[in-house]
Amino acid sequence: MNQTNSILRSVFTEAVEITDAAARAAFLDAACKADAGLRTRVEQLLAAESRAGSFLRECPGATDLDTRAEKLGSRIGRYRLIERIGAGGYGVVYLAEQEEPVRRQVALKVIKLGMDTAAVVTRFEAERQALAVMDHPNIARVFDAGATESGRPFFVME
Repeated sequence: MNQTNSILRSVFTEAVEITDAAARAAFLDAACKADAGLRTRVEQLLAAESRAGSFLRECPGATDLDTRAEKLGSRIGRYRLIERIGAGGYGVVYLAEQEEPVRRQVALKVIKLGMDTAAVVTRFEAERQALAVMDHPNIARVFDAGATESGRPFFVME
């Protein structure tokens, strides 16, 4: 897959998860910047996905993935999952509770089941590293990182 198709796929997979029209438009403004061609192609894909209805979302074996997904109350490392608070193209964010060495609520982001390809893992790790070195009051600080028992990377932030 060439770089252009990779960017198109990445923007589409993030945008398709955003159901609020205004939030989706704001995301596309930021993701596509001045690339009108990219914006047009993403919007065409979103329209086609919408017309397809549940056909593209229903996939054989999806329930098998769901039974292996993280369950609320379960643990990833030293973090207990409390509530699912968001999802994007390749990751899921949970409100979690750290119980040791300090007790606090955190956000834990983990790669979705089935999305742990080499390219996605590389992108996820780049996001994790970028957040870890940023120091700004409007950007969440990264507290911890690791991998689930199945090997999917995660990171923990405020």
